[in-house]
Amino acid sequence: MVAMGRGLMSRPRLCMFDEPSYGLAPMLVTEIFRIIKSLREQGMTILLVEQNVRQSLEIADRACVLENGRVALEGGCQELLHEELVRKAYLGL
Repeated sequence: MVAMGRGLMSRPRLCMFDEPSYGLAPMLVTEIFRIIKSLREQGMTILLVEQNVRQSLEIADRACVLENGRVALEGGCQELLHEELVRKAYLGL
């Protein structure tokens, strides 16, 4: 979280986050995703690498799903939320 704050102090146009929710308490995960969503709504470009698929797809415009280091699926997030592979493998549905 300190690294995020430090990076944002330079007012970047693009921010890359690698597993920002890793190891955080659920309440803090919600806050991190709220902040990322707010940055996106302010016009910042965000590149997010995250295993929390549901929350990531809810705030992103586009996504790539990687399997064994290769792109398995890519597209708009609403379309990926309904994709069978994503639902079974990552959302437990």
